[in-house]
Amino acid sequence: MSERPFRFGVALTGVVSRTAWLEKVRRAADLGYDVLQIPDHLGFTAPFPALVAAAEATGTMRLGTFVLNAALYRPWVLARDVADTWRLTGGRFELGLGTGYMEHEFAAAGLPFGSGAERLAYLAHTLREVRGRLAAEPDRPDPPVMLAGAGRRLLQLAGREADIVGFSVQAAVTPGVEPERALADRIAVVRAAAGDRFAGLELNMIVGAVGRSTAESDLTIARAATGLPDEELLGLPSVLCGPEQVIADRLRRYRDEFGISYYGVLEPHMTAFARVIPLLR
Repeated sequence: MSERPFRFGVALTGVVSRTAWLEKVRRAADLGYDVLQIPDHLGFTAPFPALVAAAEATGTMRLGTFVLNAALYRPWVLARDVADTWRLTGGRFELGLGTGYMEHEFAAAGLPFGSGAERLAYLAHTLREVRGRLAAEPDRPDPPVMLAGAGRRLLQLAGREADIVGFSVQAAVTPGVEPERALADRIAVVRAAAGDRFAGLELNMIVGAVGRSTAESDLTIARAATGLPDEELLGLPSVLCGPEQVIADRLRRYRDEFGISYYGVLEPHMTAFARVIPLLR
């Protein structure tokens, strides 16, 4: 596989004040993260203003959404926000999009949840319309696009359209299939859909847990994402338990075997995973 350089992202949230937010962003930069990401859930931090503010705190980090629930946006509104965020961050913005998966958020927003196929069709429509509107802008904002998830049809769309393909914790979960084999099967779906584009795609995986030992690893996020018992969680590729060098060697193997070079962690795991980053530079 290609020796694409590693990238490391961290998803932050919780804006309580401008000062506290910028301090948190600076800490992430100091820990060695390349990309600051903002999740998109009702009750969480508003992604676009937080990213614009973060651009003031770091001149090096890329700034992205991980990932926007496309159903909450109309394409022309989203294209406007993307264009100005791209400008105000000096072209460091990366657009992450997904279908949305929490039914209660759709209800709170007054939107029908719909079927998976309907949500995916709206995601594809949104991406097409946003790209068209950005291409019509005089300065032609062109942020890299990440599509993230686990479903076969979403990964096929990502293979055809995305610049970055994100694999969720669930992407390695197929009943009766060993987790690394399940992940390899999902990557094969992307490869088949991408064709000649595949070599240029960046593959991302969200880290579900990290720690020097099982006892030290907080499995809350991975447990909530999959519903698996803890003994099965420990076998997932995204659950990283062990000494830092062992984890680093494992991630190098994932790059060599699967082509995954971009890893993202959620804020609770930011400090623990940061100890691995220097070993992979």
